[in-house]
Amino acid sequence: MLPIKIDFAAASDVVALPFLARSRIAGDNNNAPHDASGDLGDRRSGRLQSAAAALTQYQAWFGAFLQAFGQSGWTIGRNVQVDTRWATTPDVIVSPGASTVGPLLQVTRTIPIVFAIVADPVGAGFVASLARPGGNATGFTSFEYGTSGKWLELLKEIAPGMTRVAVLRDAATPSGVALFGVIQAVASALRVEANPLDLRDAAEIERAVTAFADSSNSGLVITPHASSIIHRDLIVQLAARHRLPAIYFDRPFVAAGGLISYGPDMNDQFRRAAGYVDRILKGEKPADLPVQAPTKYELVINLKTAKALGLEVPPTLLARADEVIE
Repeated sequence: MLPIKIDFAAASDVVALPFLARSRIAGDNNNAPHDASGDLGDRRSGRLQSAAAALTQYQAWFGAFLQAFGQSGWTIGRNVQVDTRWATTPDVIVSPGASTVGPLLQVTRTIPIVFAIVADPVGAGFVASLARPGGNATGFTSFEYGTSGKWLELLKEIAPGMTRVAVLRDAATPSGVALFGVIQAVASALRVEANPLDLRDAAEIERAVTAFADSSNSGLVITPHASSIIHRDLIVQLAARHRLPAIYFDRPFVAAGGLISYGPDMNDQFRRAAGYVDRILKGEKPADLPVQAPTKYELVINLKTAKALGLEVPPTLLARADEVIE
């Protein structure tokens, strides 16, 4: 009896987590149901190449996934083996977001894919509907588009003098366009001018933010995208350098020195993804597992950054915070 392997390398039953990796699957395989102690056949696979693998954020997500996966009866070293490499013939692929789900679906329409943080899987064409995905992919949405309006409202609350905001987004994605549209609609009511800035490479981000920061009473909204995560430290540093109040979609930005964040608990998203992987390995089909919305949101404020920007955080906002970094 061989253990199931969450591998990214030589495997029997394999679960692969391509955290922003540029990956290629060598071929499809049919997913056979197994329980947590079932007899498995041997499979071989290749290596994951991911520049982002060392990011603390991805390590935390991976750790949350493994913790929840273990609670489903999978024991590392007994019936599952874990290695940090990419599997060429996985039985289940766990993909963080749209930047990996899209390319994976171009390669395989049979290997189950569980995504943890996709903004609009229907709009992106990953699933037929949220209730009935219908294909080989399912998982969890990262937020509703209306959340972006909440970002602007929170930023205006913590920086009431702000009259201009730059929205860092990817105009090439449906979510990037939709998020900016919602922010624009909310901005008029808040008497704030919204300006889109495209997320591409580091040099472009630095040029765009620097040019935008020439005017006073400005702020930043950073929307979810792979580039936001990859260039997290740069974006936080630019906001500090130009004294721009900025709101982010995830806690690690605030832990790195950002002002405020509001969004789903990403670790919880990966814990929930582990539950879907467990169900798929035991015989359920992605087509029958509904795409689910986040259930846990968190508001995080960095008081040290607020002080450096000369901002006084309203007591009512502090009282709503799930975490305050001092």
